[in-house]
Amino acid sequence: MSEIYEKLKSCLADVRSRTDFVPEVALVLGSGLGDYADGIRQECVVDYGDIKGFPVSTVPGHAGCFVFGYVGDVKVVCMKGRVHYYEGYPISDVVMGVRLMCLMGAKTVLLTNASGGINPGFKAGDFMILKDHISCFVPNPLIGPNIEELGTRFPDMSHVYDEDLRQMLKDTARELSIDIKEGVYAQLTGPSFESPAEIQMLKSLGADAVGMSTVVEAICANHMGRKIGCVSCVCNMAAGIQKTPLTHDEVQAAAAEAAPKFKALITGTIEKIGAAK
Repeated sequence: MSEIYEKLKSCLADVRSRTDFVPEVALVLGSGLGDYADGIRQECVVDYGDIKGFPVSTVPGHAGCFVFGYVGDVKVVCMKGRVHYYEGYPISDVVMGVRLMCLMGAKTVLLTNASGGINPGFKAGDFMILKDHISCFVPNPLIGPNIEELGTRFPDMSHVYDEDLRQMLKDTARELSIDIKEGVYAQLTGPSFESPAEIQMLKSLGADAVGMSTVVEAICANHMGRKIGCVSCVCNMAAGIQKTPLTHDEVQAAAAEAAPKFKALITGTIEKIGAAK
């Protein structure tokens, strides 16, 4: 058994010593979107710092805890804050939360993030459903000996983002009169925002939005055979697309403004997941 898997099993045992809650849906809450967890019917909260060996969030807007509870009748576990590669953690720690939630029992993974818009048709406050992704300069989390207990050595990446979940997100957005985009998201390492030249490179590669998370998590959830959906909140236009300097405060403020629509979109989609069981 690999050291990474041993660490995962140890963290799982730590969580299980605090709760036996088995989630159906795992939800990762991105920058400025953590308040969603406060609105669910909570059963238990486990701080990352209380799980031996689990990485702790260091970024404003990422509280750092697992929240277990219900959205309607659907059992969910939320990561209220994630850790990022730029915080200095090894990539195996960055993806530990998603892997752990899957080991807890979640069969569906909903990822969210805050991003910078590259597509000129986007504006701050838009939502984008991921149909595909690009990973740039971020280590693939599956590098190293394959953890056979989690998945195959060479997982197919042709359809990472489940078409049924994408349709549920689109249907929910339509019902709520939310204008929603669909596109390709690129993950870079951060923590510096991208340069205008890097944004032009990503644009030429076909990226519609860019951020510093998500793709590595999607790779791991896909490796474990889970259904994956993702919504990105476009919190600003990327460098060179807009003329003003980029700040993390701007990202958090835009995410907070979009939060009511985001909450309704995620709740409606989770309810559809429950109804489709």
